Amino acid sequence: MFSLALILQDGPNPAAIQHMALAMLAILPLIVLVFLAILIIPFWFICKKAGFSPWLSLLNIIPLGNLILIYVLAFSDWQVVPAPQAMWQPPMPPPPMPPQA
Repeated sequence: MFSLALILQDGPNPAAIQHMALAMLAILPLIVLVFLAILIIPFWFICKKAGFSPWLSLLNIIPLGNLILIYVLAFSDWQVVPAPQAMWQPPMPPPPMPPQA
């Protein structure tokens, strides 16, 4: 931030601007990969649990593909078997106390 203030104060120095641009070009692919991992990994597990191919999560890479994937997941029948619900049973009465002598 301080270097940006110096560049703006002294005027554009082509060498400094080129150095900052190269630094951003080195960091930008890492930022994109982290962002894609944060987005794709949860959709991978959601698709797998919903009974779809987990490869559908790669639709997030395409512009507006995540919107398509959300609508597919929201309005389709999931092919999973719901877990059986435990039936409610009344609690067992406590065992009788043995007679005390």
